[in-house]
Amino acid sequence: MKQDMSQFLPLSPVSLHILLALARDDLHGYGIMQEIARQSEGQYKLGPGTLYDNLKKLMLQGLIEETAPRSSTSDPRRRYYRLKGLGRNVLSMEVERLEGVLREARSHLRALKPRRT
Repeated sequence: MKQDMSQFLPLSPVSLHILLALARDDLHGYGIMQEIARQSEGQYKLGPGTLYDNLKKLMLQGLIEETAPRSSTSDPRRRYYRLKGLGRNVLSMEVERLEGVLREARSHLRALKPRRT
């Protein structure tokens, strides 16, 4: 039985950024915060409380999972997170939804006539 992924949409900005950060690689919490800052060119920054509350929520929804450290030299206190298949599918659907929003916005902006001031 296929799961209805529309129940997850639209994603909150925090969830979207976390899933995007994990789309490339498994990361620990601080790595996720750094990747989000990098992807947003420093315009979107998460604090640890917001990050870990949302990681917990995304794990409960089955979108991400906690994984073992990548190597024996990794700090054992660090928890790594991975995007699950469902999370990848939800992220893909959200990107498609946002592309539609952008198309609509662009068409409305082109139709706007400049106002005289």
